[in-house]
Amino acid sequence: MKAAQVRGMTDDQLSDELVKLKKEQFNLRFQAASGQLENTARVRQIRRDIARIQTIARERPAGEAVAAVSKPKPTAEAKAPKEPKAKAPKATKTKAEPRAKPKAKVKKAKE
Repeated sequence: MKAAQVRGMTDDQLSDELVKLKKEQFNLRFQAASGQLENTARVRQIRRDIARIQTIARERPAGEAVAAVSKPKPTAEAKAPKEPKAKAPKATKTKAEPRAKPKAKVKKAKE
C-alpha cells in the first residue's frame, strides 16, 4: 500500500483498514508460531502498512492545528548572539591503589 493511497482515504476508511490489517497481523503471527507461514515477507509488509496508516492518521489533526496557529519566523536581528561557554578543566583520572589482600586464616591445631 502506497502512502498516496492512504492519504486519499477518509478517516473511517483508515480505521477500517487498520482493523483489517491488525487481524491479518494476528493471523500471520499464529501461522509463524505454528510453522505454517509460507510468505514471511508479508509480516513485514503488514507491520509497515499499519505504521503508515497510524502516521497519516496522526498527521491529519496535527496538520490542521499547525496551519491555524502559524507563527512568523524570527528574524536574524531578533536573535541575540550566544556567548561561548567557558570550558571546565578536564578531570584527570587517578589510578586507584590496589586493595590489600586479606591475610590467610591459619587454623590452630588442637593440642
